[in-house]
Amino acid sequence: SNLSADCWSRLHPVNMFNNYNVKFHHSKALTSPYPGSHIERSHVPEDKVGWLTEWKDYNPVEYTAKAVLAGPSWADPQINDEGFSPKFNERDGEVDRKSLNGLYVIENGRPRNPAGRTGLTGRGLLGRWGPNHAADPVVTRWKRDGRGNKVAHPGTGKNILQFVAIKRRDCGEWAIPGGMVDPGEKITATLKREFEEEALNSLQKSPEEKAKLEKQLQKLFSQEHFVVYRGYVDDPRNTDNAWMETEAVNYHDETGETMDNLPLEAGDDAGVVKWVDISEKLELYASHSYFIKLVTEKWGAHWSEDPGSKCHE
Repeated sequence: SNLSADCWSRLHPVNMFNNYNVKFHHSKALTSPYPGSHIERSHVPEDKVGWLTEWKDYNPVEYTAKAVLAGPSWADPQINDEGFSPKFNERDGEVDRKSLNGLYVIENGRPRNPAGRTGLTGRGLLGRWGPNHAADPVVTRWKRDGRGNKVAHPGTGKNILQFVAIKRRDCGEWAIPGGMVDPGEKITATLKREFEEEALNSLQKSPEEKAKLEKQLQKLFSQEHFVVYRGYVDDPRNTDNAWMETEAVNYHDETGETMDNLPLEAGDDAGVVKWVDISEKLELYASHSYFIKLVTEKWGAHWSEDPGSKCHE
């Protein structure tokens, strides 16, 4: 590829550290204060993010949220706790401690963020030391007019794609309705469960209502799907010792018939849920805009009104 470094970093912001001739830049993983707290990260200059750059004076802040230290079922104990000897870089009982991006370094008994320094050690809000695995179901359909015809963007002439978006309760940002993979859970099960819980409020439904939803969703989630992305995510919760990784998968309802009959209702971590028109103007949580852009490329849908502003692959 003859992409410039700047263009590449915008196109592929979360897979940079496997490509040593291009510098990886965190952005959301360097923000302060740390989410849900008043904790300020130590400042990390762009040229000091990578671990290969020596920085003897690096003095990150140590922080793990009280909710994590309380020892809920989804969280690891502290590294030095008696009886806790995690098997990093492998399957550890029901917990998958392998990274989707390959092996990561263990330093002083702690996993080291493969994308570089974040200005904060410990786990922050994340339960697992090392990779914390999530799944992001991107459910899409074509925007249609009152007669059922696809709606094209007046500027580009490309059809407009819509996706099911939730407004996160914790930060108020729009996002894909994803969530964490439970220990021992298959990724396909997580994708479907998270969509049901966050976009259809399945946790509050009666067994009969839930069974009806399951039947309707089965068609959508059992069809051929498109794996948008697998790997590290530039997330505001990341630390030097704990980070988010995800598998984003697109389930596309080509005719619109499956999703038309599903009642969207915010549940679990979602404040609001709705169909959102896709364009580059969307500002989404973590790396979600990047995932959505890849989906529009897959379907040849509208993304940008300004072709000159786009990176060309």
